[in-house]
Amino acid sequence: MLAPMIMKHYEHVPPSIYAGAPEGIEMREMITAQDGAPNFTLRVFDIHPGASTPFHSHEWEHEVFILDGAGTVRTEGNEMSFEKGASVFLAPHEKHCFVADRGTPVRFICVIPSSNRCRM
Repeated sequence: MLAPMIMKHYEHVPPSIYAGAPEGIEMREMITAQDGAPNFTLRVFDIHPGASTPFHSHEWEHEVFILDGAGTVRTEGNEMSFEKGASVFLAPHEKHCFVADRGTPVRFICVIPSSNRCRM
């Protein structure tokens, strides 16, 4: 039996700061296995101006959608600028980080498999 529909507002989900993340990074776990989502976890990240997520990799793929701001996504040997409205795919085991431009915060949606919660 599927879980009933759930709706949450971004402003009502408290941010968490995960272990090992530098200052200026907040994550809101919007929909998770605790909500009954069997396959995916939906998270919203906020990166303060000039801040960066850790350079890391994991066994699952990433699908990211940039809601607001501008910055750079870095991988080993590659760097691409992004802005509001961009989508990014990162393959499993691909080292990466997201960097907000100095003058603007970045907000993005990140989807991962729910059995593999963020462990950075």
